[in-house]
Formats: sequence, structure tokens, C-alpha cells
Amino acid sequence: MSSTPTRPPKAIVFDLGNVLVQVDYGIAARAMSLLSRGDALQVRQAIDQSPLLHELESGRIDFERFTEEVRAQIGYTGDQAAFRRTFSDIFAPIPAMIDFHASLRDAGIPTFILSNTNDAAVESITAQYPFFQTFTGYVFSHQVGCMKPAMGIYEAVEKLAGFSGADLFFIDDRSENVEAAWARGWQGIVHADPAVTIRECTSRLAG
Repeated sequence: MSSTPTRPPKAIVFDLGNVLVQVDYGIAARAMSLLSRGDALQVRQAIDQSPLLHELESGRIDFERFTEEVRAQIGYTGDQAAFRRTFSDIFAPIPAMIDFHASLRDAGIPTFILSNTNDAAVESITAQYPFFQTFTGYVFSHQVGCMKPAMGIYEAVEKLAGFSGADLFFIDDRSENVEAAWARGWQGIVHADPAVTIRECTSRLAG
């Protein structure tokens, strides 16, 4: 699903999770359960799209507080460094989308990251994946204090990029996030398949 074409966009805005890297909290849950009183399912319920995770990713609590709260819930016996490392080791690259981003940068097209995320995830991805350091700019929910699809985070992208409306093309795997961008006049597509997304974005850029 994509917006109606208007004019060629001037910048491309990427979501991060499940667009450029796969996200699997099950990896962390299984590892944490080995040092917890809870099983993998209980651990996952505490960390994957939980109220506590939303508090962290909206910037209302820091990672130390998040760790303390989750450790109390699941009886985690590892130290904070082990928790942070395990919690953030949940990513795998999506090569087609990473290569597409590289082609955009080679063509001189500004690219931005717009992500609901946290500092541990950003630190982990930065360390593992060199491509992540090649974007024009970044807007992270935990830094701006609100999460997609709240309007404030889209306004932060517009301010950073110096573009608004149809000059921006947004790629995100969640329909509510793309619909919020459409409401601001952005172009965009609900990402499900790299080939479809790449074809649509390339077509828009070509006019």
C-alpha cells in the first residue's frame, strides 16, 4: 500500500526495524531466560512491545531504570552489562534494503532514519553495521520524547531534513506510521517486500 504519486521526492526517510534490519526479541528472550526465573515467553512479554519498552523508547525512563524494572519482573540474575548486551543483540541485516540505501546515497539523495528505538539498540546497530553511519540524519523516539505515529516525531524529521510534504518519501512496515506521514502530505509506502518497496520508491524518484 502506497500513497498517490504527486511529484518526485527530494529525500527518503527509512524506518529501521523490519525495513533495514530484522528485529527478533525472541533471541534476547531465550538468552535472558537462562538467567531468569521466567521462561522465554515470560521474558519476551516483559521486553517486546511492553509498556516498559514504550516508556524507554519514548524517553520517559532511561536504560538503567528499564533494566531494573525488567530484572525485577523476570528475576534476571545477570549484571547490567550482560542485560544490555543480550537485550540489544536482536538484529539481522536485510541486504536488499541496505543495498538500495547505498544506491540512493551514491545518487546524492538525502536519506534519514526515523525510528521508535532506544539507546542500547542504536549503540548495537552502530557497532555491527557500517551502513548505519551513512545516513544524512537520524530521528530517534527516545531522543525527541515521542513515538510514531505521534505528529511530533514527524515534525522533528521535517525540521532536521529541511523538507516537508511530498518532498519526503517514507518507508515503514507499520501502516499506522505511514498513514500519519500521509496525513502530513508525505509520500510513502507500507513496506512488506523489498522488491515492491524498491520498485515503488525508484518509480517516484524518476517522476
